[in-house]
Amino acid sequence: MQVEFITKQDLETFKSEITDIITSSNQETKTKKWLRSKEVLKMLGISTGTLQNMRIHGHIPFTKLGGTLFYDYDLIINILNEYRQC
Repeated sequence: MQVEFITKQDLETFKSEITDIITSSNQETKTKKWLRSKEVLKMLGISTGTLQNMRIHGHIPFTKLGGTLFYDYDLIINILNEYRQC
């Protein structure tokens, strides 16, 4: 039977690998395809009235399912990039 010793460096390497896996997993789940109004308000830092005006004037696309409004995350990012100022 062969005996192997685990060093402190082995544990540090293992810890680093586990941390990387968890971090990448969390980043993937944070980005959702569809956002609700509350999430868009927070993301853009605007009021409910401003979001409503943006919908009315066609500045922000949305989908209404039942009584809930949904916004495509990628389209919002595109809008932000379009209006970005240097």
